[in-house]
Amino acid sequence: GEAEAEGPGRDTAMLRHLLLKLRATGPVTVAEYMREALTNPGQGYYTRRGGIGESGDFVTSPEISQVFGELIGIWYVSEWMASGRPSAFQLVELGPGRGTLTDDILRVFKQLASLLSKCDVSVHLVEVSPKLSEIQALTLTRGKAQSNTEDKSAYMQGLSSTGIPIFWYRDIQDVPAGYSFYLAHEFFDALPIHKFQRTEKGWREVLVDIDPEVPDQLRFVLSPSSTPATENFIQPEERRDHMEVCPEAGVIIQRLASRIEEDGGAALIADYGHDGTKNDTFRGFRNHKPHDVLRAPGTADLTADVDFSYLQKMTQGRTATLGPIKQREFLRNMGIDLRLQVLLQNSHDKATHEQLLHSYDMLMNPKKMGDCFNFFALLPHRRLELPAKKPQPDSQASLPPVAGFNELSLK
Repeated sequence: GEAEAEGPGRDTAMLRHLLLKLRATGPVTVAEYMREALTNPGQGYYTRRGGIGESGDFVTSPEISQVFGELIGIWYVSEWMASGRPSAFQLVELGPGRGTLTDDILRVFKQLASLLSKCDVSVHLVEVSPKLSEIQALTLTRGKAQSNTEDKSAYMQGLSSTGIPIFWYRDIQDVPAGYSFYLAHEFFDALPIHKFQRTEKGWREVLVDIDPEVPDQLRFVLSPSSTPATENFIQPEERRDHMEVCPEAGVIIQRLASRIEEDGGAALIADYGHDGTKNDTFRGFRNHKPHDVLRAPGTADLTADVDFSYLQKMTQGRTATLGPIKQREFLRNMGIDLRLQVLLQNSHDKATHEQLLHSYDMLMNPKKMGDCFNFFALLPHRRLELPAKKPQPDSQASLPPVAGFNELSLK
């Protein structure tokens, strides 16, 4: 029955699969281990459960507060206005979780309907988990979404309650080209990383293997010699002794950068991370508590901090980048304090008041999410650099500041 499926048998199925694999092939890279544990079709953590929210294994900002999503919605509208109000835009979210964030953003679009009335808005969700896409459809279309069997790139489509078309894809490459706003909130941190250790003999890759001392247990080992990844992913100028690289993140950033360069728009990336300074950030979470990354694979969420300096390098200059800046600075620039005051004035019961203050604290407190979360944006170069024409002597040519990274000014 259902209870049985979640019991110990369920915990060991993935481990058994990995042990067989390791006995057959020898140690695997951390990236391969992470990919199996998170997205293996039968037993992967994301594939078999939507573990998000208070009852799941981690809590994300949109689950805490609608204000978070509303301010992000305002960011997109302000960028749309700054680029001359194009007649259509796609909102493309990578790894949309339960759909809460998109739902909050769509609420803002509805509130600003008079601004957006002549604009053709569509939503495009990139989601690999069948389980999560069902939850997203419930959140966003109140369950009115159909699978797409005709050979379209979208595997599912529906209409939001506000009448906006929504499409689901397995890969960002399937999303149609066009002026788009991209959103990646806690997306990059779940992509598989390679780990490396500096030794007397040069760089070695950290691998996952069976522990000979303890049968049925996994342990980290170092590759005996250099691996393709050590050759490809480590810059000669690297100072750290231990480091993590996420090649998949590099590939996705390159795709985003070339799309934004060609079609315009912007990408907003929000995640916990660093600027190429941290070394060991590979973590597991289960029921909101730290969990040994090598124990009971497939039953815990595995993440690694995002290296924003690597993301920036991987844009290869195709787009301008802003940030990373701390979440509390970004939200403050977006006017969260004013929004909080308005919501507090409009709510008359104590419970709502406390909930609002609690979520504000979670988002802004440097010890909670305020400092460890960062915002980072990709924008077309033309958004930040005025064309090199001779300005009229009296004209005040200047580009509007980018909200969030500067104070929001909605003209």
